[in-house]
Amino acid sequence: MIQISQEQLDHINLQLGKLTPQEIIKWSYITFPNLFQISAFGLTGLITIDIINKLELPIELVFIDTLYHFPQTLELVDKIKSKYNPKLHIFKPQVKDVTEFESKYGNNLWETDDLKYDFLVKVEPLKRAYEELKINAVLTGRRSSQGGARRGLEFIEIDRDNNVIKVNPFLTWNFNQVKSYIDENNVPYNELLDLGYKSIGDWHSTEPVGENEDERSGRWKGKAKTECGIHQTSKYAEFLKSQ
Repeated sequence: MIQISQEQLDHINLQLGKLTPQEIIKWSYITFPNLFQISAFGLTGLITIDIINKLELPIELVFIDTLYHFPQTLELVDKIKSKYNPKLHIFKPQVKDVTEFESKYGNNLWETDDLKYDFLVKVEPLKRAYEELKINAVLTGRRSSQGGARRGLEFIEIDRDNNVIKVNPFLTWNFNQVKSYIDENNVPYNELLDLGYKSIGDWHSTEPVGENEDERSGRWKGKAKTECGIHQTSKYAEFLKSQ
């Protein structure tokens, strides 16, 4: 992994605040070897795909298929493949299908043991992706305006549990800026957005959001949880110790 001191990190974050997302993406490609994009095909991730395509950068894409995505999400994956033809790597839980997963771990694991569920369908497949693809840095679609734990993000952060640098090019953009780019550039998006789903994850833990709610307030509604573990991995250390 590339070594960056806290002083260097603070300086970089200050300087990146002066750049556009396009400039940050290009800078990241030049700066970090083995840079990938990780995306669940949310709006900001879709913009990143569009910009990478326009800049003609050979940045490969990683998608974690949890086995519980909405059909509309999987349809969108096919649309993106057709329009942009990215080099796409899909990682899944280590089972053949949903039937095998539920036979092995029980039905509704996300309700009976959500920590174990998140680890099996998201954290472990992503860790495998990091290792198999030898990823040093990733572009994410996270923004401060999404609320929850994302309000305190920086442009660059270090995931020390996975030894990966995370870049958030659209950190300061709001939902309206994101949707305007999507519309103006004819970027395909998840049709669930038009039904009020501003942030879309697994079908069993995603709901539409109200007009004055944070974008991610429809994720795990009623739970004290705003991230699935892909971006907050430290809490899974205790889970691993217990296995």
